[in-house]
Amino acid sequence: MEDRYIATVDLGTAKLALSVARITGDNAEIIYYKQRPSDGIRYGCIYNPTKASIPLKEAIKEAEEELSIKITQVVIGVPRYGVRQESAGAKIERGDAESCITQEEIDNIKDMALDSYPLDDPAKQEIYGASAQSFNTDDAWSCTENDVVGMPSAILQGNFKIFVGDKKASRNIDIMLNKADIAPARKYFLPPITAEAVLSSEEKENGVALVEMGAGVTSVTVYQGGILRYYYAIPFGGRTITNDIKLECGFNESLAENIKLGYGACMPEKLLSMSDKILQIIDEENGSDQQLPVKYLSEIITSRVKEIVDAILFQIQESGYADRLRNGLVLTGGCANLAGCANLIKEMSGYNVRIGYPRAKRFTHGGCPGIGDTGAVSTIGMLLYARNDKHLNCIEEVARKEEAAVESAAPEEGTVFDQNIWEVKEPEKKKKKESSATKENVFIKWTKKAVKPVEDFVGSLYDRMDDN
Repeated sequence: MEDRYIATVDLGTAKLALSVARITGDNAEIIYYKQRPSDGIRYGCIYNPTKASIPLKEAIKEAEEELSIKITQVVIGVPRYGVRQESAGAKIERGDAESCITQEEIDNIKDMALDSYPLDDPAKQEIYGASAQSFNTDDAWSCTENDVVGMPSAILQGNFKIFVGDKKASRNIDIMLNKADIAPARKYFLPPITAEAVLSSEEKENGVALVEMGAGVTSVTVYQGGILRYYYAIPFGGRTITNDIKLECGFNESLAENIKLGYGACMPEKLLSMSDKILQIIDEENGSDQQLPVKYLSEIITSRVKEIVDAILFQIQESGYADRLRNGLVLTGGCANLAGCANLIKEMSGYNVRIGYPRAKRFTHGGCPGIGDTGAVSTIGMLLYARNDKHLNCIEEVARKEEAAVESAAPEEGTVFDQNIWEVKEPEKKKKKESSATKENVFIKWTKKAVKPVEDFVGSLYDRMDDN
């Protein structure tokens, strides 16, 4: 069986992730995954295609050189923000009432509903996707797609949720890809695809809200009865939290982001011993310094996160399924691992909350750091969905490395894509020098030209927060 290769691009407000997977039958093996800062993107939408194309072009070039391949096209997602949902339906009269309904007829009636839906302004709007809600036949009402296939009936009626988005936002993706000398293989509406990578069938059947917190947008996708029932995107995320720290403390954005990643946490009352710590920020250029209590930093973060959670809970209430979410909330996305965030949502909502990681049993990988993190769920979703398209191949050619080089890296396997080649060895850790900082204070040196990540100066200082 000949292998196929799929390349995906996950465009975010703060990061761009490029991945390559080898498809053998139904197996997806991720052989490349790397992130880099994005540009020209706001609220998950491209506003400057020229700026956005620069990091994409660099990412593609790096992947091609590392894998010795030529990427000709990529799978990419349409924007999440600014999408509204509408109801649509279609009905067909079947010629043979005794024949059974087929999957092809289900697909046809879905296309009819999409084609016949009257957009307010076709020049500015387009349909991003659709979700089947129910089907009616001669003898049955409100059937699911799985139930209706195989039924005999003279009629078939389908009801759908239609997701309508900005046509310009989708067109800007094409402009960006064109400037990066790459073609779009497929463009997907990501919320239901992300759900496939994170949620189990039991969760979708019993009722669950998937909350994906990115840098610029937080999306809420509600499932019940195995069907996508509601979707909404909120224009707040991790970058909003960073801006709060930046404005409140007078830092630049890089320093604010690094402090958030290194010391940020929700629920200041549960910081335990960290609540007494003070960060002392020293500017080596002018000799000035500034003190920032960790507890105060947590108060800044918690204030914004509470606002985001209030918006999430409001949208869940608007969905009409707030009292039918037996499996509670699943929190995923780049900000899902913010310390105390899941506990804060649980405390405010009363729902059970779990962190949503990519379901590892649905794919394989080797030596791809970050592919199992919450920030990679959209990438995994696109790969899993695109592998079902048997005609999709994003790689023009795959060049094999010399046999000797392959054998030295992986003597038992022998190909450029073998798992052993992609194992990343961690550098030997240097012994830490004794710090003159007291137990109450942590000193951070920084300059305006280069800001090192906070974790480089000290290790993780947080005690494990109380889960209760």
